Amino acid sequence: MDTVPKRVRSEIMRRVRSIDTKPEMMIRRMIHQMGFRYRLHDEKLPGKPDLVFSSRHKVIFVHGCFWHGHACEAAKLPSSNVEYWRRKRERNVARDRQSLRSIGEAGWNALVVWECDLRKPERVRRRILTFLTRTK
Repeated sequence: MDTVPKRVRSEIMRRVRSIDTKPEMMIRRMIHQMGFRYRLHDEKLPGKPDLVFSSRHKVIFVHGCFWHGHACEAAKLPSSNVEYWRRKRERNVARDRQSLRSIGEAGWNALVVWECDLRKPERVRRRILTFLTRTK
């Protein structure tokens, strides 16, 4: 059962950001410190990737565990209005899958970084560096 009134919950959820989130900003700072430059949220590409490295034909998606249905503790569904949240997340996951497929079909490589991965930033840094520097 939700502990706040529906009106308050609605206001809280309305404030959830879709761009410039804390995980996204951490990744952006990390990549900038590595010396890479990128564009943000290119609407011409499927799924509007968070970071776009045009000359390398690579993109990075920074996914929040809850919103994108990751298999971790942070992705646990709320105990109220379960069916609504389940359907919402299923749509997000299906959209993500289609975006990744379309990105690949367009000749781009994609990397997904999950919010919970950022608990180990050095590991994420190495993954990103490997992703951005490998030739294929």
